[in-house]
Amino acid sequence: MRITRQIVVFDTSDIDRESAFWADLMGGEVRGDEDAWRTVDVDGEPRLGFQLAPGHERPAWPDGPQQQLHLDLYVDDIREAHEHAIAVGATLLREAADLDAADGFQVYADPSGHPFCLCWELT
Repeated sequence: MRITRQIVVFDTSDIDRESAFWADLMGGEVRGDEDAWRTVDVDGEPRLGFQLAPGHERPAWPDGPQQQLHLDLYVDDIREAHEHAIAVGATLLREAADLDAADGFQVYADPSGHPFCLCWELT
């Protein structure tokens, strides 16, 4: 398995404010105008993602609701990546409808239950 891109995705109830903050902080640009997704690019490369989560509760670190984020790992071969993830202890949480689609993702949990996505896009 070769990971072709990795970005950290933040769940947020205010996608515009959150993505703008990080773009400003990192000297980047917000990309995307979909209702539920934004990306912050820095020097033309995607660095952070933001997913609308209306029920998101602000973490009160270090005590309070658990922090909420997940990783999106872009892979060059979803079938190989899936087999590898399962072999090392991941659990499939949400299967993609079509592994041959031009782009997509599957959701997994690590051994402690933290979610992550294996994503692909054909270029």
